[in-house]
Order: sequence, then structure tokens, then C-alpha cells
Amino acid sequence: MAINAYTQKETSKGNESENRSNGIDAFFSPDSFSKLSSIMNNKTVMSGSYLFWEGEAADHLYYVKKGRVKLTKTTDSGNKMTLYLHHAGDLFGQMDPFQTNTQTFNAEVIEDAEFGIIEQKDLELLLWQHRDLAIAFMKWMGVMHRMTQSKFRDLMLYGKTGALCSLLIRLCNSYGVQQGNMIRIDKKMNNSEMAEMIGATRESVNRLLNDMRKEDVISIEHGTIFVKDVAYLRQICKCENCPLEVCRV
Repeated sequence: MAINAYTQKETSKGNESENRSNGIDAFFSPDSFSKLSSIMNNKTVMSGSYLFWEGEAADHLYYVKKGRVKLTKTTDSGNKMTLYLHHAGDLFGQMDPFQTNTQTFNAEVIEDAEFGIIEQKDLELLLWQHRDLAIAFMKWMGVMHRMTQSKFRDLMLYGKTGALCSLLIRLCNSYGVQQGNMIRIDKKMNNSEMAEMIGATRESVNRLLNDMRKEDVISIEHGTIFVKDVAYLRQICKCENCPLEVCRV
């Protein structure tokens, strides 16, 4: 859910250590990350390709070295929902060590990307050998589950308006840059993309954004959203002050 610490530095396009400061650095120390890096296999994937599909074996983790990927879920009616957007510095995957699992999302690469891929058998051996890494990994898994729960909470409890307000705050946390009294969301998203993330129609998102503009909560210039009143957004989505690691897209 949304939190009061909603601004970040601009997304890093520099070296890997800078990327980690916006991703898994909150969970893994440099030493633990070095252990993970030692078992990663590099893979380059072009935009428009898929890393995996729903229903496939979930036996890998993916560390994003550069690029972006979105995780989507297809509903029974055939509609697609975007649940996560991952960028450089993120670690993702539904692999549960020491048991068999299947993917419940599709992973679509939306910007040419490079990944460090961790195989389940290699990770299990590493966790057996290093207790500190195992503890860090458990913390990371816990936050990932909490993030999923908070997103489903947004979608189910406070309607499309609450879900959109929460999405805007998550975008501020992930891509926001302070600009005077406003927060500029540096990642441009069209109304169809936003609708896909909250389970709404493009027309509904367009109407809700127009209502927020009339209330002077946001402004939109050349496709860039500026958030003027975060307190309003937090009130509508019943903010629970979740940590930054949870309140993100």
C-alpha cells in the first residue's frame, strides 16, 4: 500500500551497484549478493519476448541487470492484468526452494533486457551452505508475498478509484522525482496500461484521471503525470503506511 515516503531519485542507468540501491539491496548485503551472483547465468532477451508463461515450471529466479519486464495474469474472461513492473536491480520469480511449483504469471519483456538467472538446484545448495543468505532470502520472500497481498487489497476493497490512487502512489515511489511541490512520474504510461494494472477499462481510467485533474490532485503535461496532492490519494486508498519495498509497482 501507499506510504508517506513517496519520492526517489531518478531511475539509475549506471552501474549494477547503483541499480541494486533501488532493488534488492534492502534485503541482501553486498556479501550475500556476491554469493547469488556467483550462481547466475546471463541471458539477453529482446523486447516483446517472454521469459516464461503461466503454467510452466517455476524453477528459476531472475535478476534484472538492465531493461524492464512486466508480470501479467490472464483472467477466465480472457482479460490481461499487469501485477508487477520490474526494472534494473529487481529480483523476481515464483520459485519456492525445496519444493516443486508452477508459474502463475506470464513474464513479458517490455524493454531490451539482460538477466542473471538462478537455477533452483544451485540456490538450494547455496542456502544450505550459508545461513545468513538463507535468512535474507526468507525476508525477501516475505516482502514479495506482502506486496502481492497489498495489490489484491487495492483491487478488491476500495473500488477502481482507490486502486488508481494506490497505483499513482506506487508509481511515485518507483519512478517519482520531486519537482517543487509536486512529484513528477518519469515513467510515461497511457490510460490502457494503467487500466490493465487495476482491472479497469481505458475509459474508466480516463474519467477518473479527469476528475483528479479537476480536483487539482494531479496534472498531466505531454503524457507526464505530476502528483500535486499525495494526501488526497492516501485518503482515498486508505493508506496503511507500508514500507517502500512493498508500496511499489
